[in-house]
Amino acid sequence: MSAVRTLLGQRVRRDWRQLLLWTIGTALLAYLAYVGVAQSYGTEQDRAALLATVIANPVILLFRGLPSGADQGAFMLFLIFPWLAFLAALMSTFLAVRHTRMDEELGRTELVAATPAGRITPLVATIVHGLIANAVLAGLTILALLGTGAGSQGAVLSGLAVGAVGVTFLGVGLVAGQLMRTSRGANSLAVWVVLVTFLFSGIGNAAGTPSADLQRMESSWLTWLSPFGWGENVRPYADDNPWPIVLCLVAGAVLVAVALALQSVRDLDQSFIAERRGRADATRSLRSPTALVWRLTAGALVGWAIGGLLTGMLSTSLASVVDSISADNPAVDQILTAMGGSTDLARATVSIFFVLLGVLAACWAVQIISRARQEEVAGTAEPLLSTPIGRVRWLGDYLIVGIIGIVVVVAAAAAGAALGIASRGGDWALMQDVAVVGGGQAVAASVFLVLTALVFVLAPRATIAVGWGLVAIATIVGLFGPLFGFPTWLVDIAPIAVTPQVVAGGIDLRGLGWLVAIAVAGAAASLALMRRRELAPAG
Repeated sequence: MSAVRTLLGQRVRRDWRQLLLWTIGTALLAYLAYVGVAQSYGTEQDRAALLATVIANPVILLFRGLPSGADQGAFMLFLIFPWLAFLAALMSTFLAVRHTRMDEELGRTELVAATPAGRITPLVATIVHGLIANAVLAGLTILALLGTGAGSQGAVLSGLAVGAVGVTFLGVGLVAGQLMRTSRGANSLAVWVVLVTFLFSGIGNAAGTPSADLQRMESSWLTWLSPFGWGENVRPYADDNPWPIVLCLVAGAVLVAVALALQSVRDLDQSFIAERRGRADATRSLRSPTALVWRLTAGALVGWAIGGLLTGMLSTSLASVVDSISADNPAVDQILTAMGGSTDLARATVSIFFVLLGVLAACWAVQIISRARQEEVAGTAEPLLSTPIGRVRWLGDYLIVGIIGIVVVVAAAAAGAALGIASRGGDWALMQDVAVVGGGQAVAASVFLVLTALVFVLAPRATIAVGWGLVAIATIVGLFGPLFGFPTWLVDIAPIAVTPQVVAGGIDLRGLGWLVAIAVAGAAASLALMRRRELAPAG
């Protein structure tokens, strides 16, 4: 037990800043969601009207929770629970991979295994660390909801449900760390599981059975294939059913047991899914350092581009549906106008989905700079920099490929938007909105790219935590701020919320000027400062 305590303390010291961001940010989102619902949908009539519209158009449920009635607490969780659970899932998978597969890559696990702690104790310490992190997240979420004056039973079950989903994905991350050969591969596998199960839950809710009064939806069987669906079926403030929480915990326990079993039969630094064998000789496409960066990151870009394609398809196909059914429903006008910034509902719907696209492109931007940091930590950047390729050129290559990737993600969304219009015989005039809003979101994502690059140059050890933290804050403020009634000045801080839009009189550039200025100045500053920075090892 002393070895477990020592290793647990080491993990807490490494992670406490990141975990503070994850846990406090999730709890704050829950609190602001409740306050925002009270301000924007203060009457049961408003909430009932919106639920009826959503259930009548179930595609909206792809990005919302499970309708359980017009009670204020139940309505708030319908809007926000999937995103609270999503944050818990990402926190848990990243934590699991960071202290298992990444430590093996860096040689830390081998050093610990040579002590009396052995090979299993580090994994046990990681499991305890993950359970504590999710317990803290659940506790802070409960306190945040209690602070709103919401019912105590619903608040407790809401927090426990979010934490239980996190425990399930802690197990997913641990198993991914056993299966894959690299931390990058393990994180990719875990994130894909998160995204696919998130989609399963949304589709399962959309395919469910509505109540006669269109206030409640019963999930289809597909929802029960997803931990997100399990958490939603707790239905706090409505049914208060604790059994799905138990299901999440049991699934997490089974996955943890699988990870322990795999660890006991696996050699250190080996995996159950082998890496693809490389070529004996480099191809002509690898004759430049820029091409090398592209080769290292192209696989991740494919995933983000697919996400962009799906987002674009939903933006225009849903715009056609909303525009045709919501003219007489003031609740729909209210939510779409607030989030999309336009009184034209089709345009507002496109704007909402392209804000989500901006988040996807920003994630790609942070990931590619994080990859530069990983190359530095792993020692693979040092041999490259010992050649005539300098530090400025090296970082510049990552910035160049980052910009190219942002353009690819946005272009994929534009292609998806065209497919959505064609599939429903929609209004091709929406492609003007797609081009304007998509171009603006590309600039916004470039801001995240250069800001993360600046952190990489000035405080390299904080690159990953700060980069992803900026995206999380911008998502909360920019995507949910208008819905929850945040002050305009606060929403305008998020780059994804101040991109150009098509309006009746033409194009409103909004914050494009300062976004471009930050992107250009940030890129120039990061390259200039990189000239004198020394390589920084892992911390």
